[in-house]
Amino acid sequence: MRNTAALLLLSGLMLPLAGCKPDAAVRQGSVVGAGPSVPASPVAALNPATLGSITGTVKIAGQVPTPVKIDMSQDPACTLSDAINMSEQIVAKNGNLANVFVYVRNAPSAPASAQAMQPTTIDQKGCRFVPHVSAILQGGTVQFTNSDPTMHNVHTMAVQAGNKTVDVSQGPGGKPEQLKFTSAENMLPIRCNNHPWMNAFLNVSPTPFFAVSSPDGTFKIAGLPQGNYDLVFVHEKLGEQTIPITVKAQQATEASVTFAAK
Repeated sequence: MRNTAALLLLSGLMLPLAGCKPDAAVRQGSVVGAGPSVPASPVAALNPATLGSITGTVKIAGQVPTPVKIDMSQDPACTLSDAINMSEQIVAKNGNLANVFVYVRNAPSAPASAQAMQPTTIDQKGCRFVPHVSAILQGGTVQFTNSDPTMHNVHTMAVQAGNKTVDVSQGPGGKPEQLKFTSAENMLPIRCNNHPWMNAFLNVSPTPFFAVSSPDGTFKIAGLPQGNYDLVFVHEKLGEQTIPITVKAQQATEASVTFAAK
């Protein structure tokens, strides 16, 4: 009987201890759009002596469509300024193409720079999303703001699991909305349900080696370890191109592609 009582007492003491063990989901917390949490593997610091960069220009060949002026008269607040909105599907100048997402597909694991992990801001200004095309590192955050004197709407239409689809309204000068994106995805559409002409695209890069071509078509990806890679170019309307590239230490490798106008 004494042994039995002792066992019962011991069992009673162990049950509360088991109940105090933190649940894994509680320990990890929750984030907007998060998928299954996987512990990050430690990444060794890169040796600066082995790093190179990629620079180039994205070009376009053929007859580039003339931008179309957007009629915003359905919302008088959108016509208060002198700004004129034009279509942004293809933005090109002197044969150079803007708004192309460029990334290294098979890059090695590397620590992300502080700049790469800074939240990216997409503003609603002049009744358009600014910038039209953005890119962040997988696991990064986007902050949506509204600088207009009218109600806007942020509607993200993610495809990849882990990137949450949201549909939220945002008043003039309202509180910024922050969203986290945990899965790699190209040209994730963003819309404003209140103003059908407003659209933008977000790219979530699987590696910290990425860029978006500037208005003059140029781009630069720095700090890449020497080696052979696949460099991917993605445009919202003109599709995707991939080219092989060899990066050499302490050198800038030139890499350019040409998209055909449609």
